[in-house]
Amino acid sequence: MNLEDRFHLIPAVFVLLIKKDKIFLTKRINTGYKDGEWSLIGGHLEGGETARQAAVREVKEEIGVTIEQKDLHFFNVAHLITNSERIHFSFFADKWEGNPMNNEPNTATEAEWFPINNLPDNTTDLSKATINWYKGKIAYSEFGWEK
Repeated sequence: MNLEDRFHLIPAVFVLLIKKDKIFLTKRINTGYKDGEWSLIGGHLEGGETARQAAVREVKEEIGVTIEQKDLHFFNVAHLITNSERIHFSFFADKWEGNPMNNEPNTATEAEWFPINNLPDNTTDLSKATINWYKGKIAYSEFGWEK
């Protein structure tokens, strides 16, 4: 079997921006997945970048703040299946430069702080699960395989 015939997973990152007991979420639009629901900051890795580099890039692109790699704290890797099979690396940060805002109005209608223990009802299931893994200090998870 040559390399092109092997199964490939999509690597992605999530970043929890934490301020006291609040978390920053964006409301998805025009993405084709869970539009109209609140979600964590994140996205796919691009070729030639580490998960931490992707997390720094995604935060800057989506909400306009700068996080140094040393200020990203890994807490979970999840093997999941949603609209495709993926591996998500999740980090949290409680230190950054700038004020978070909706920096990508083409893929998010709103961006807001929410109490981490009182999320909007229309938060994506995967975001809720990831936040629970953070709160429970769960390092490895599987999501979407129950079906």
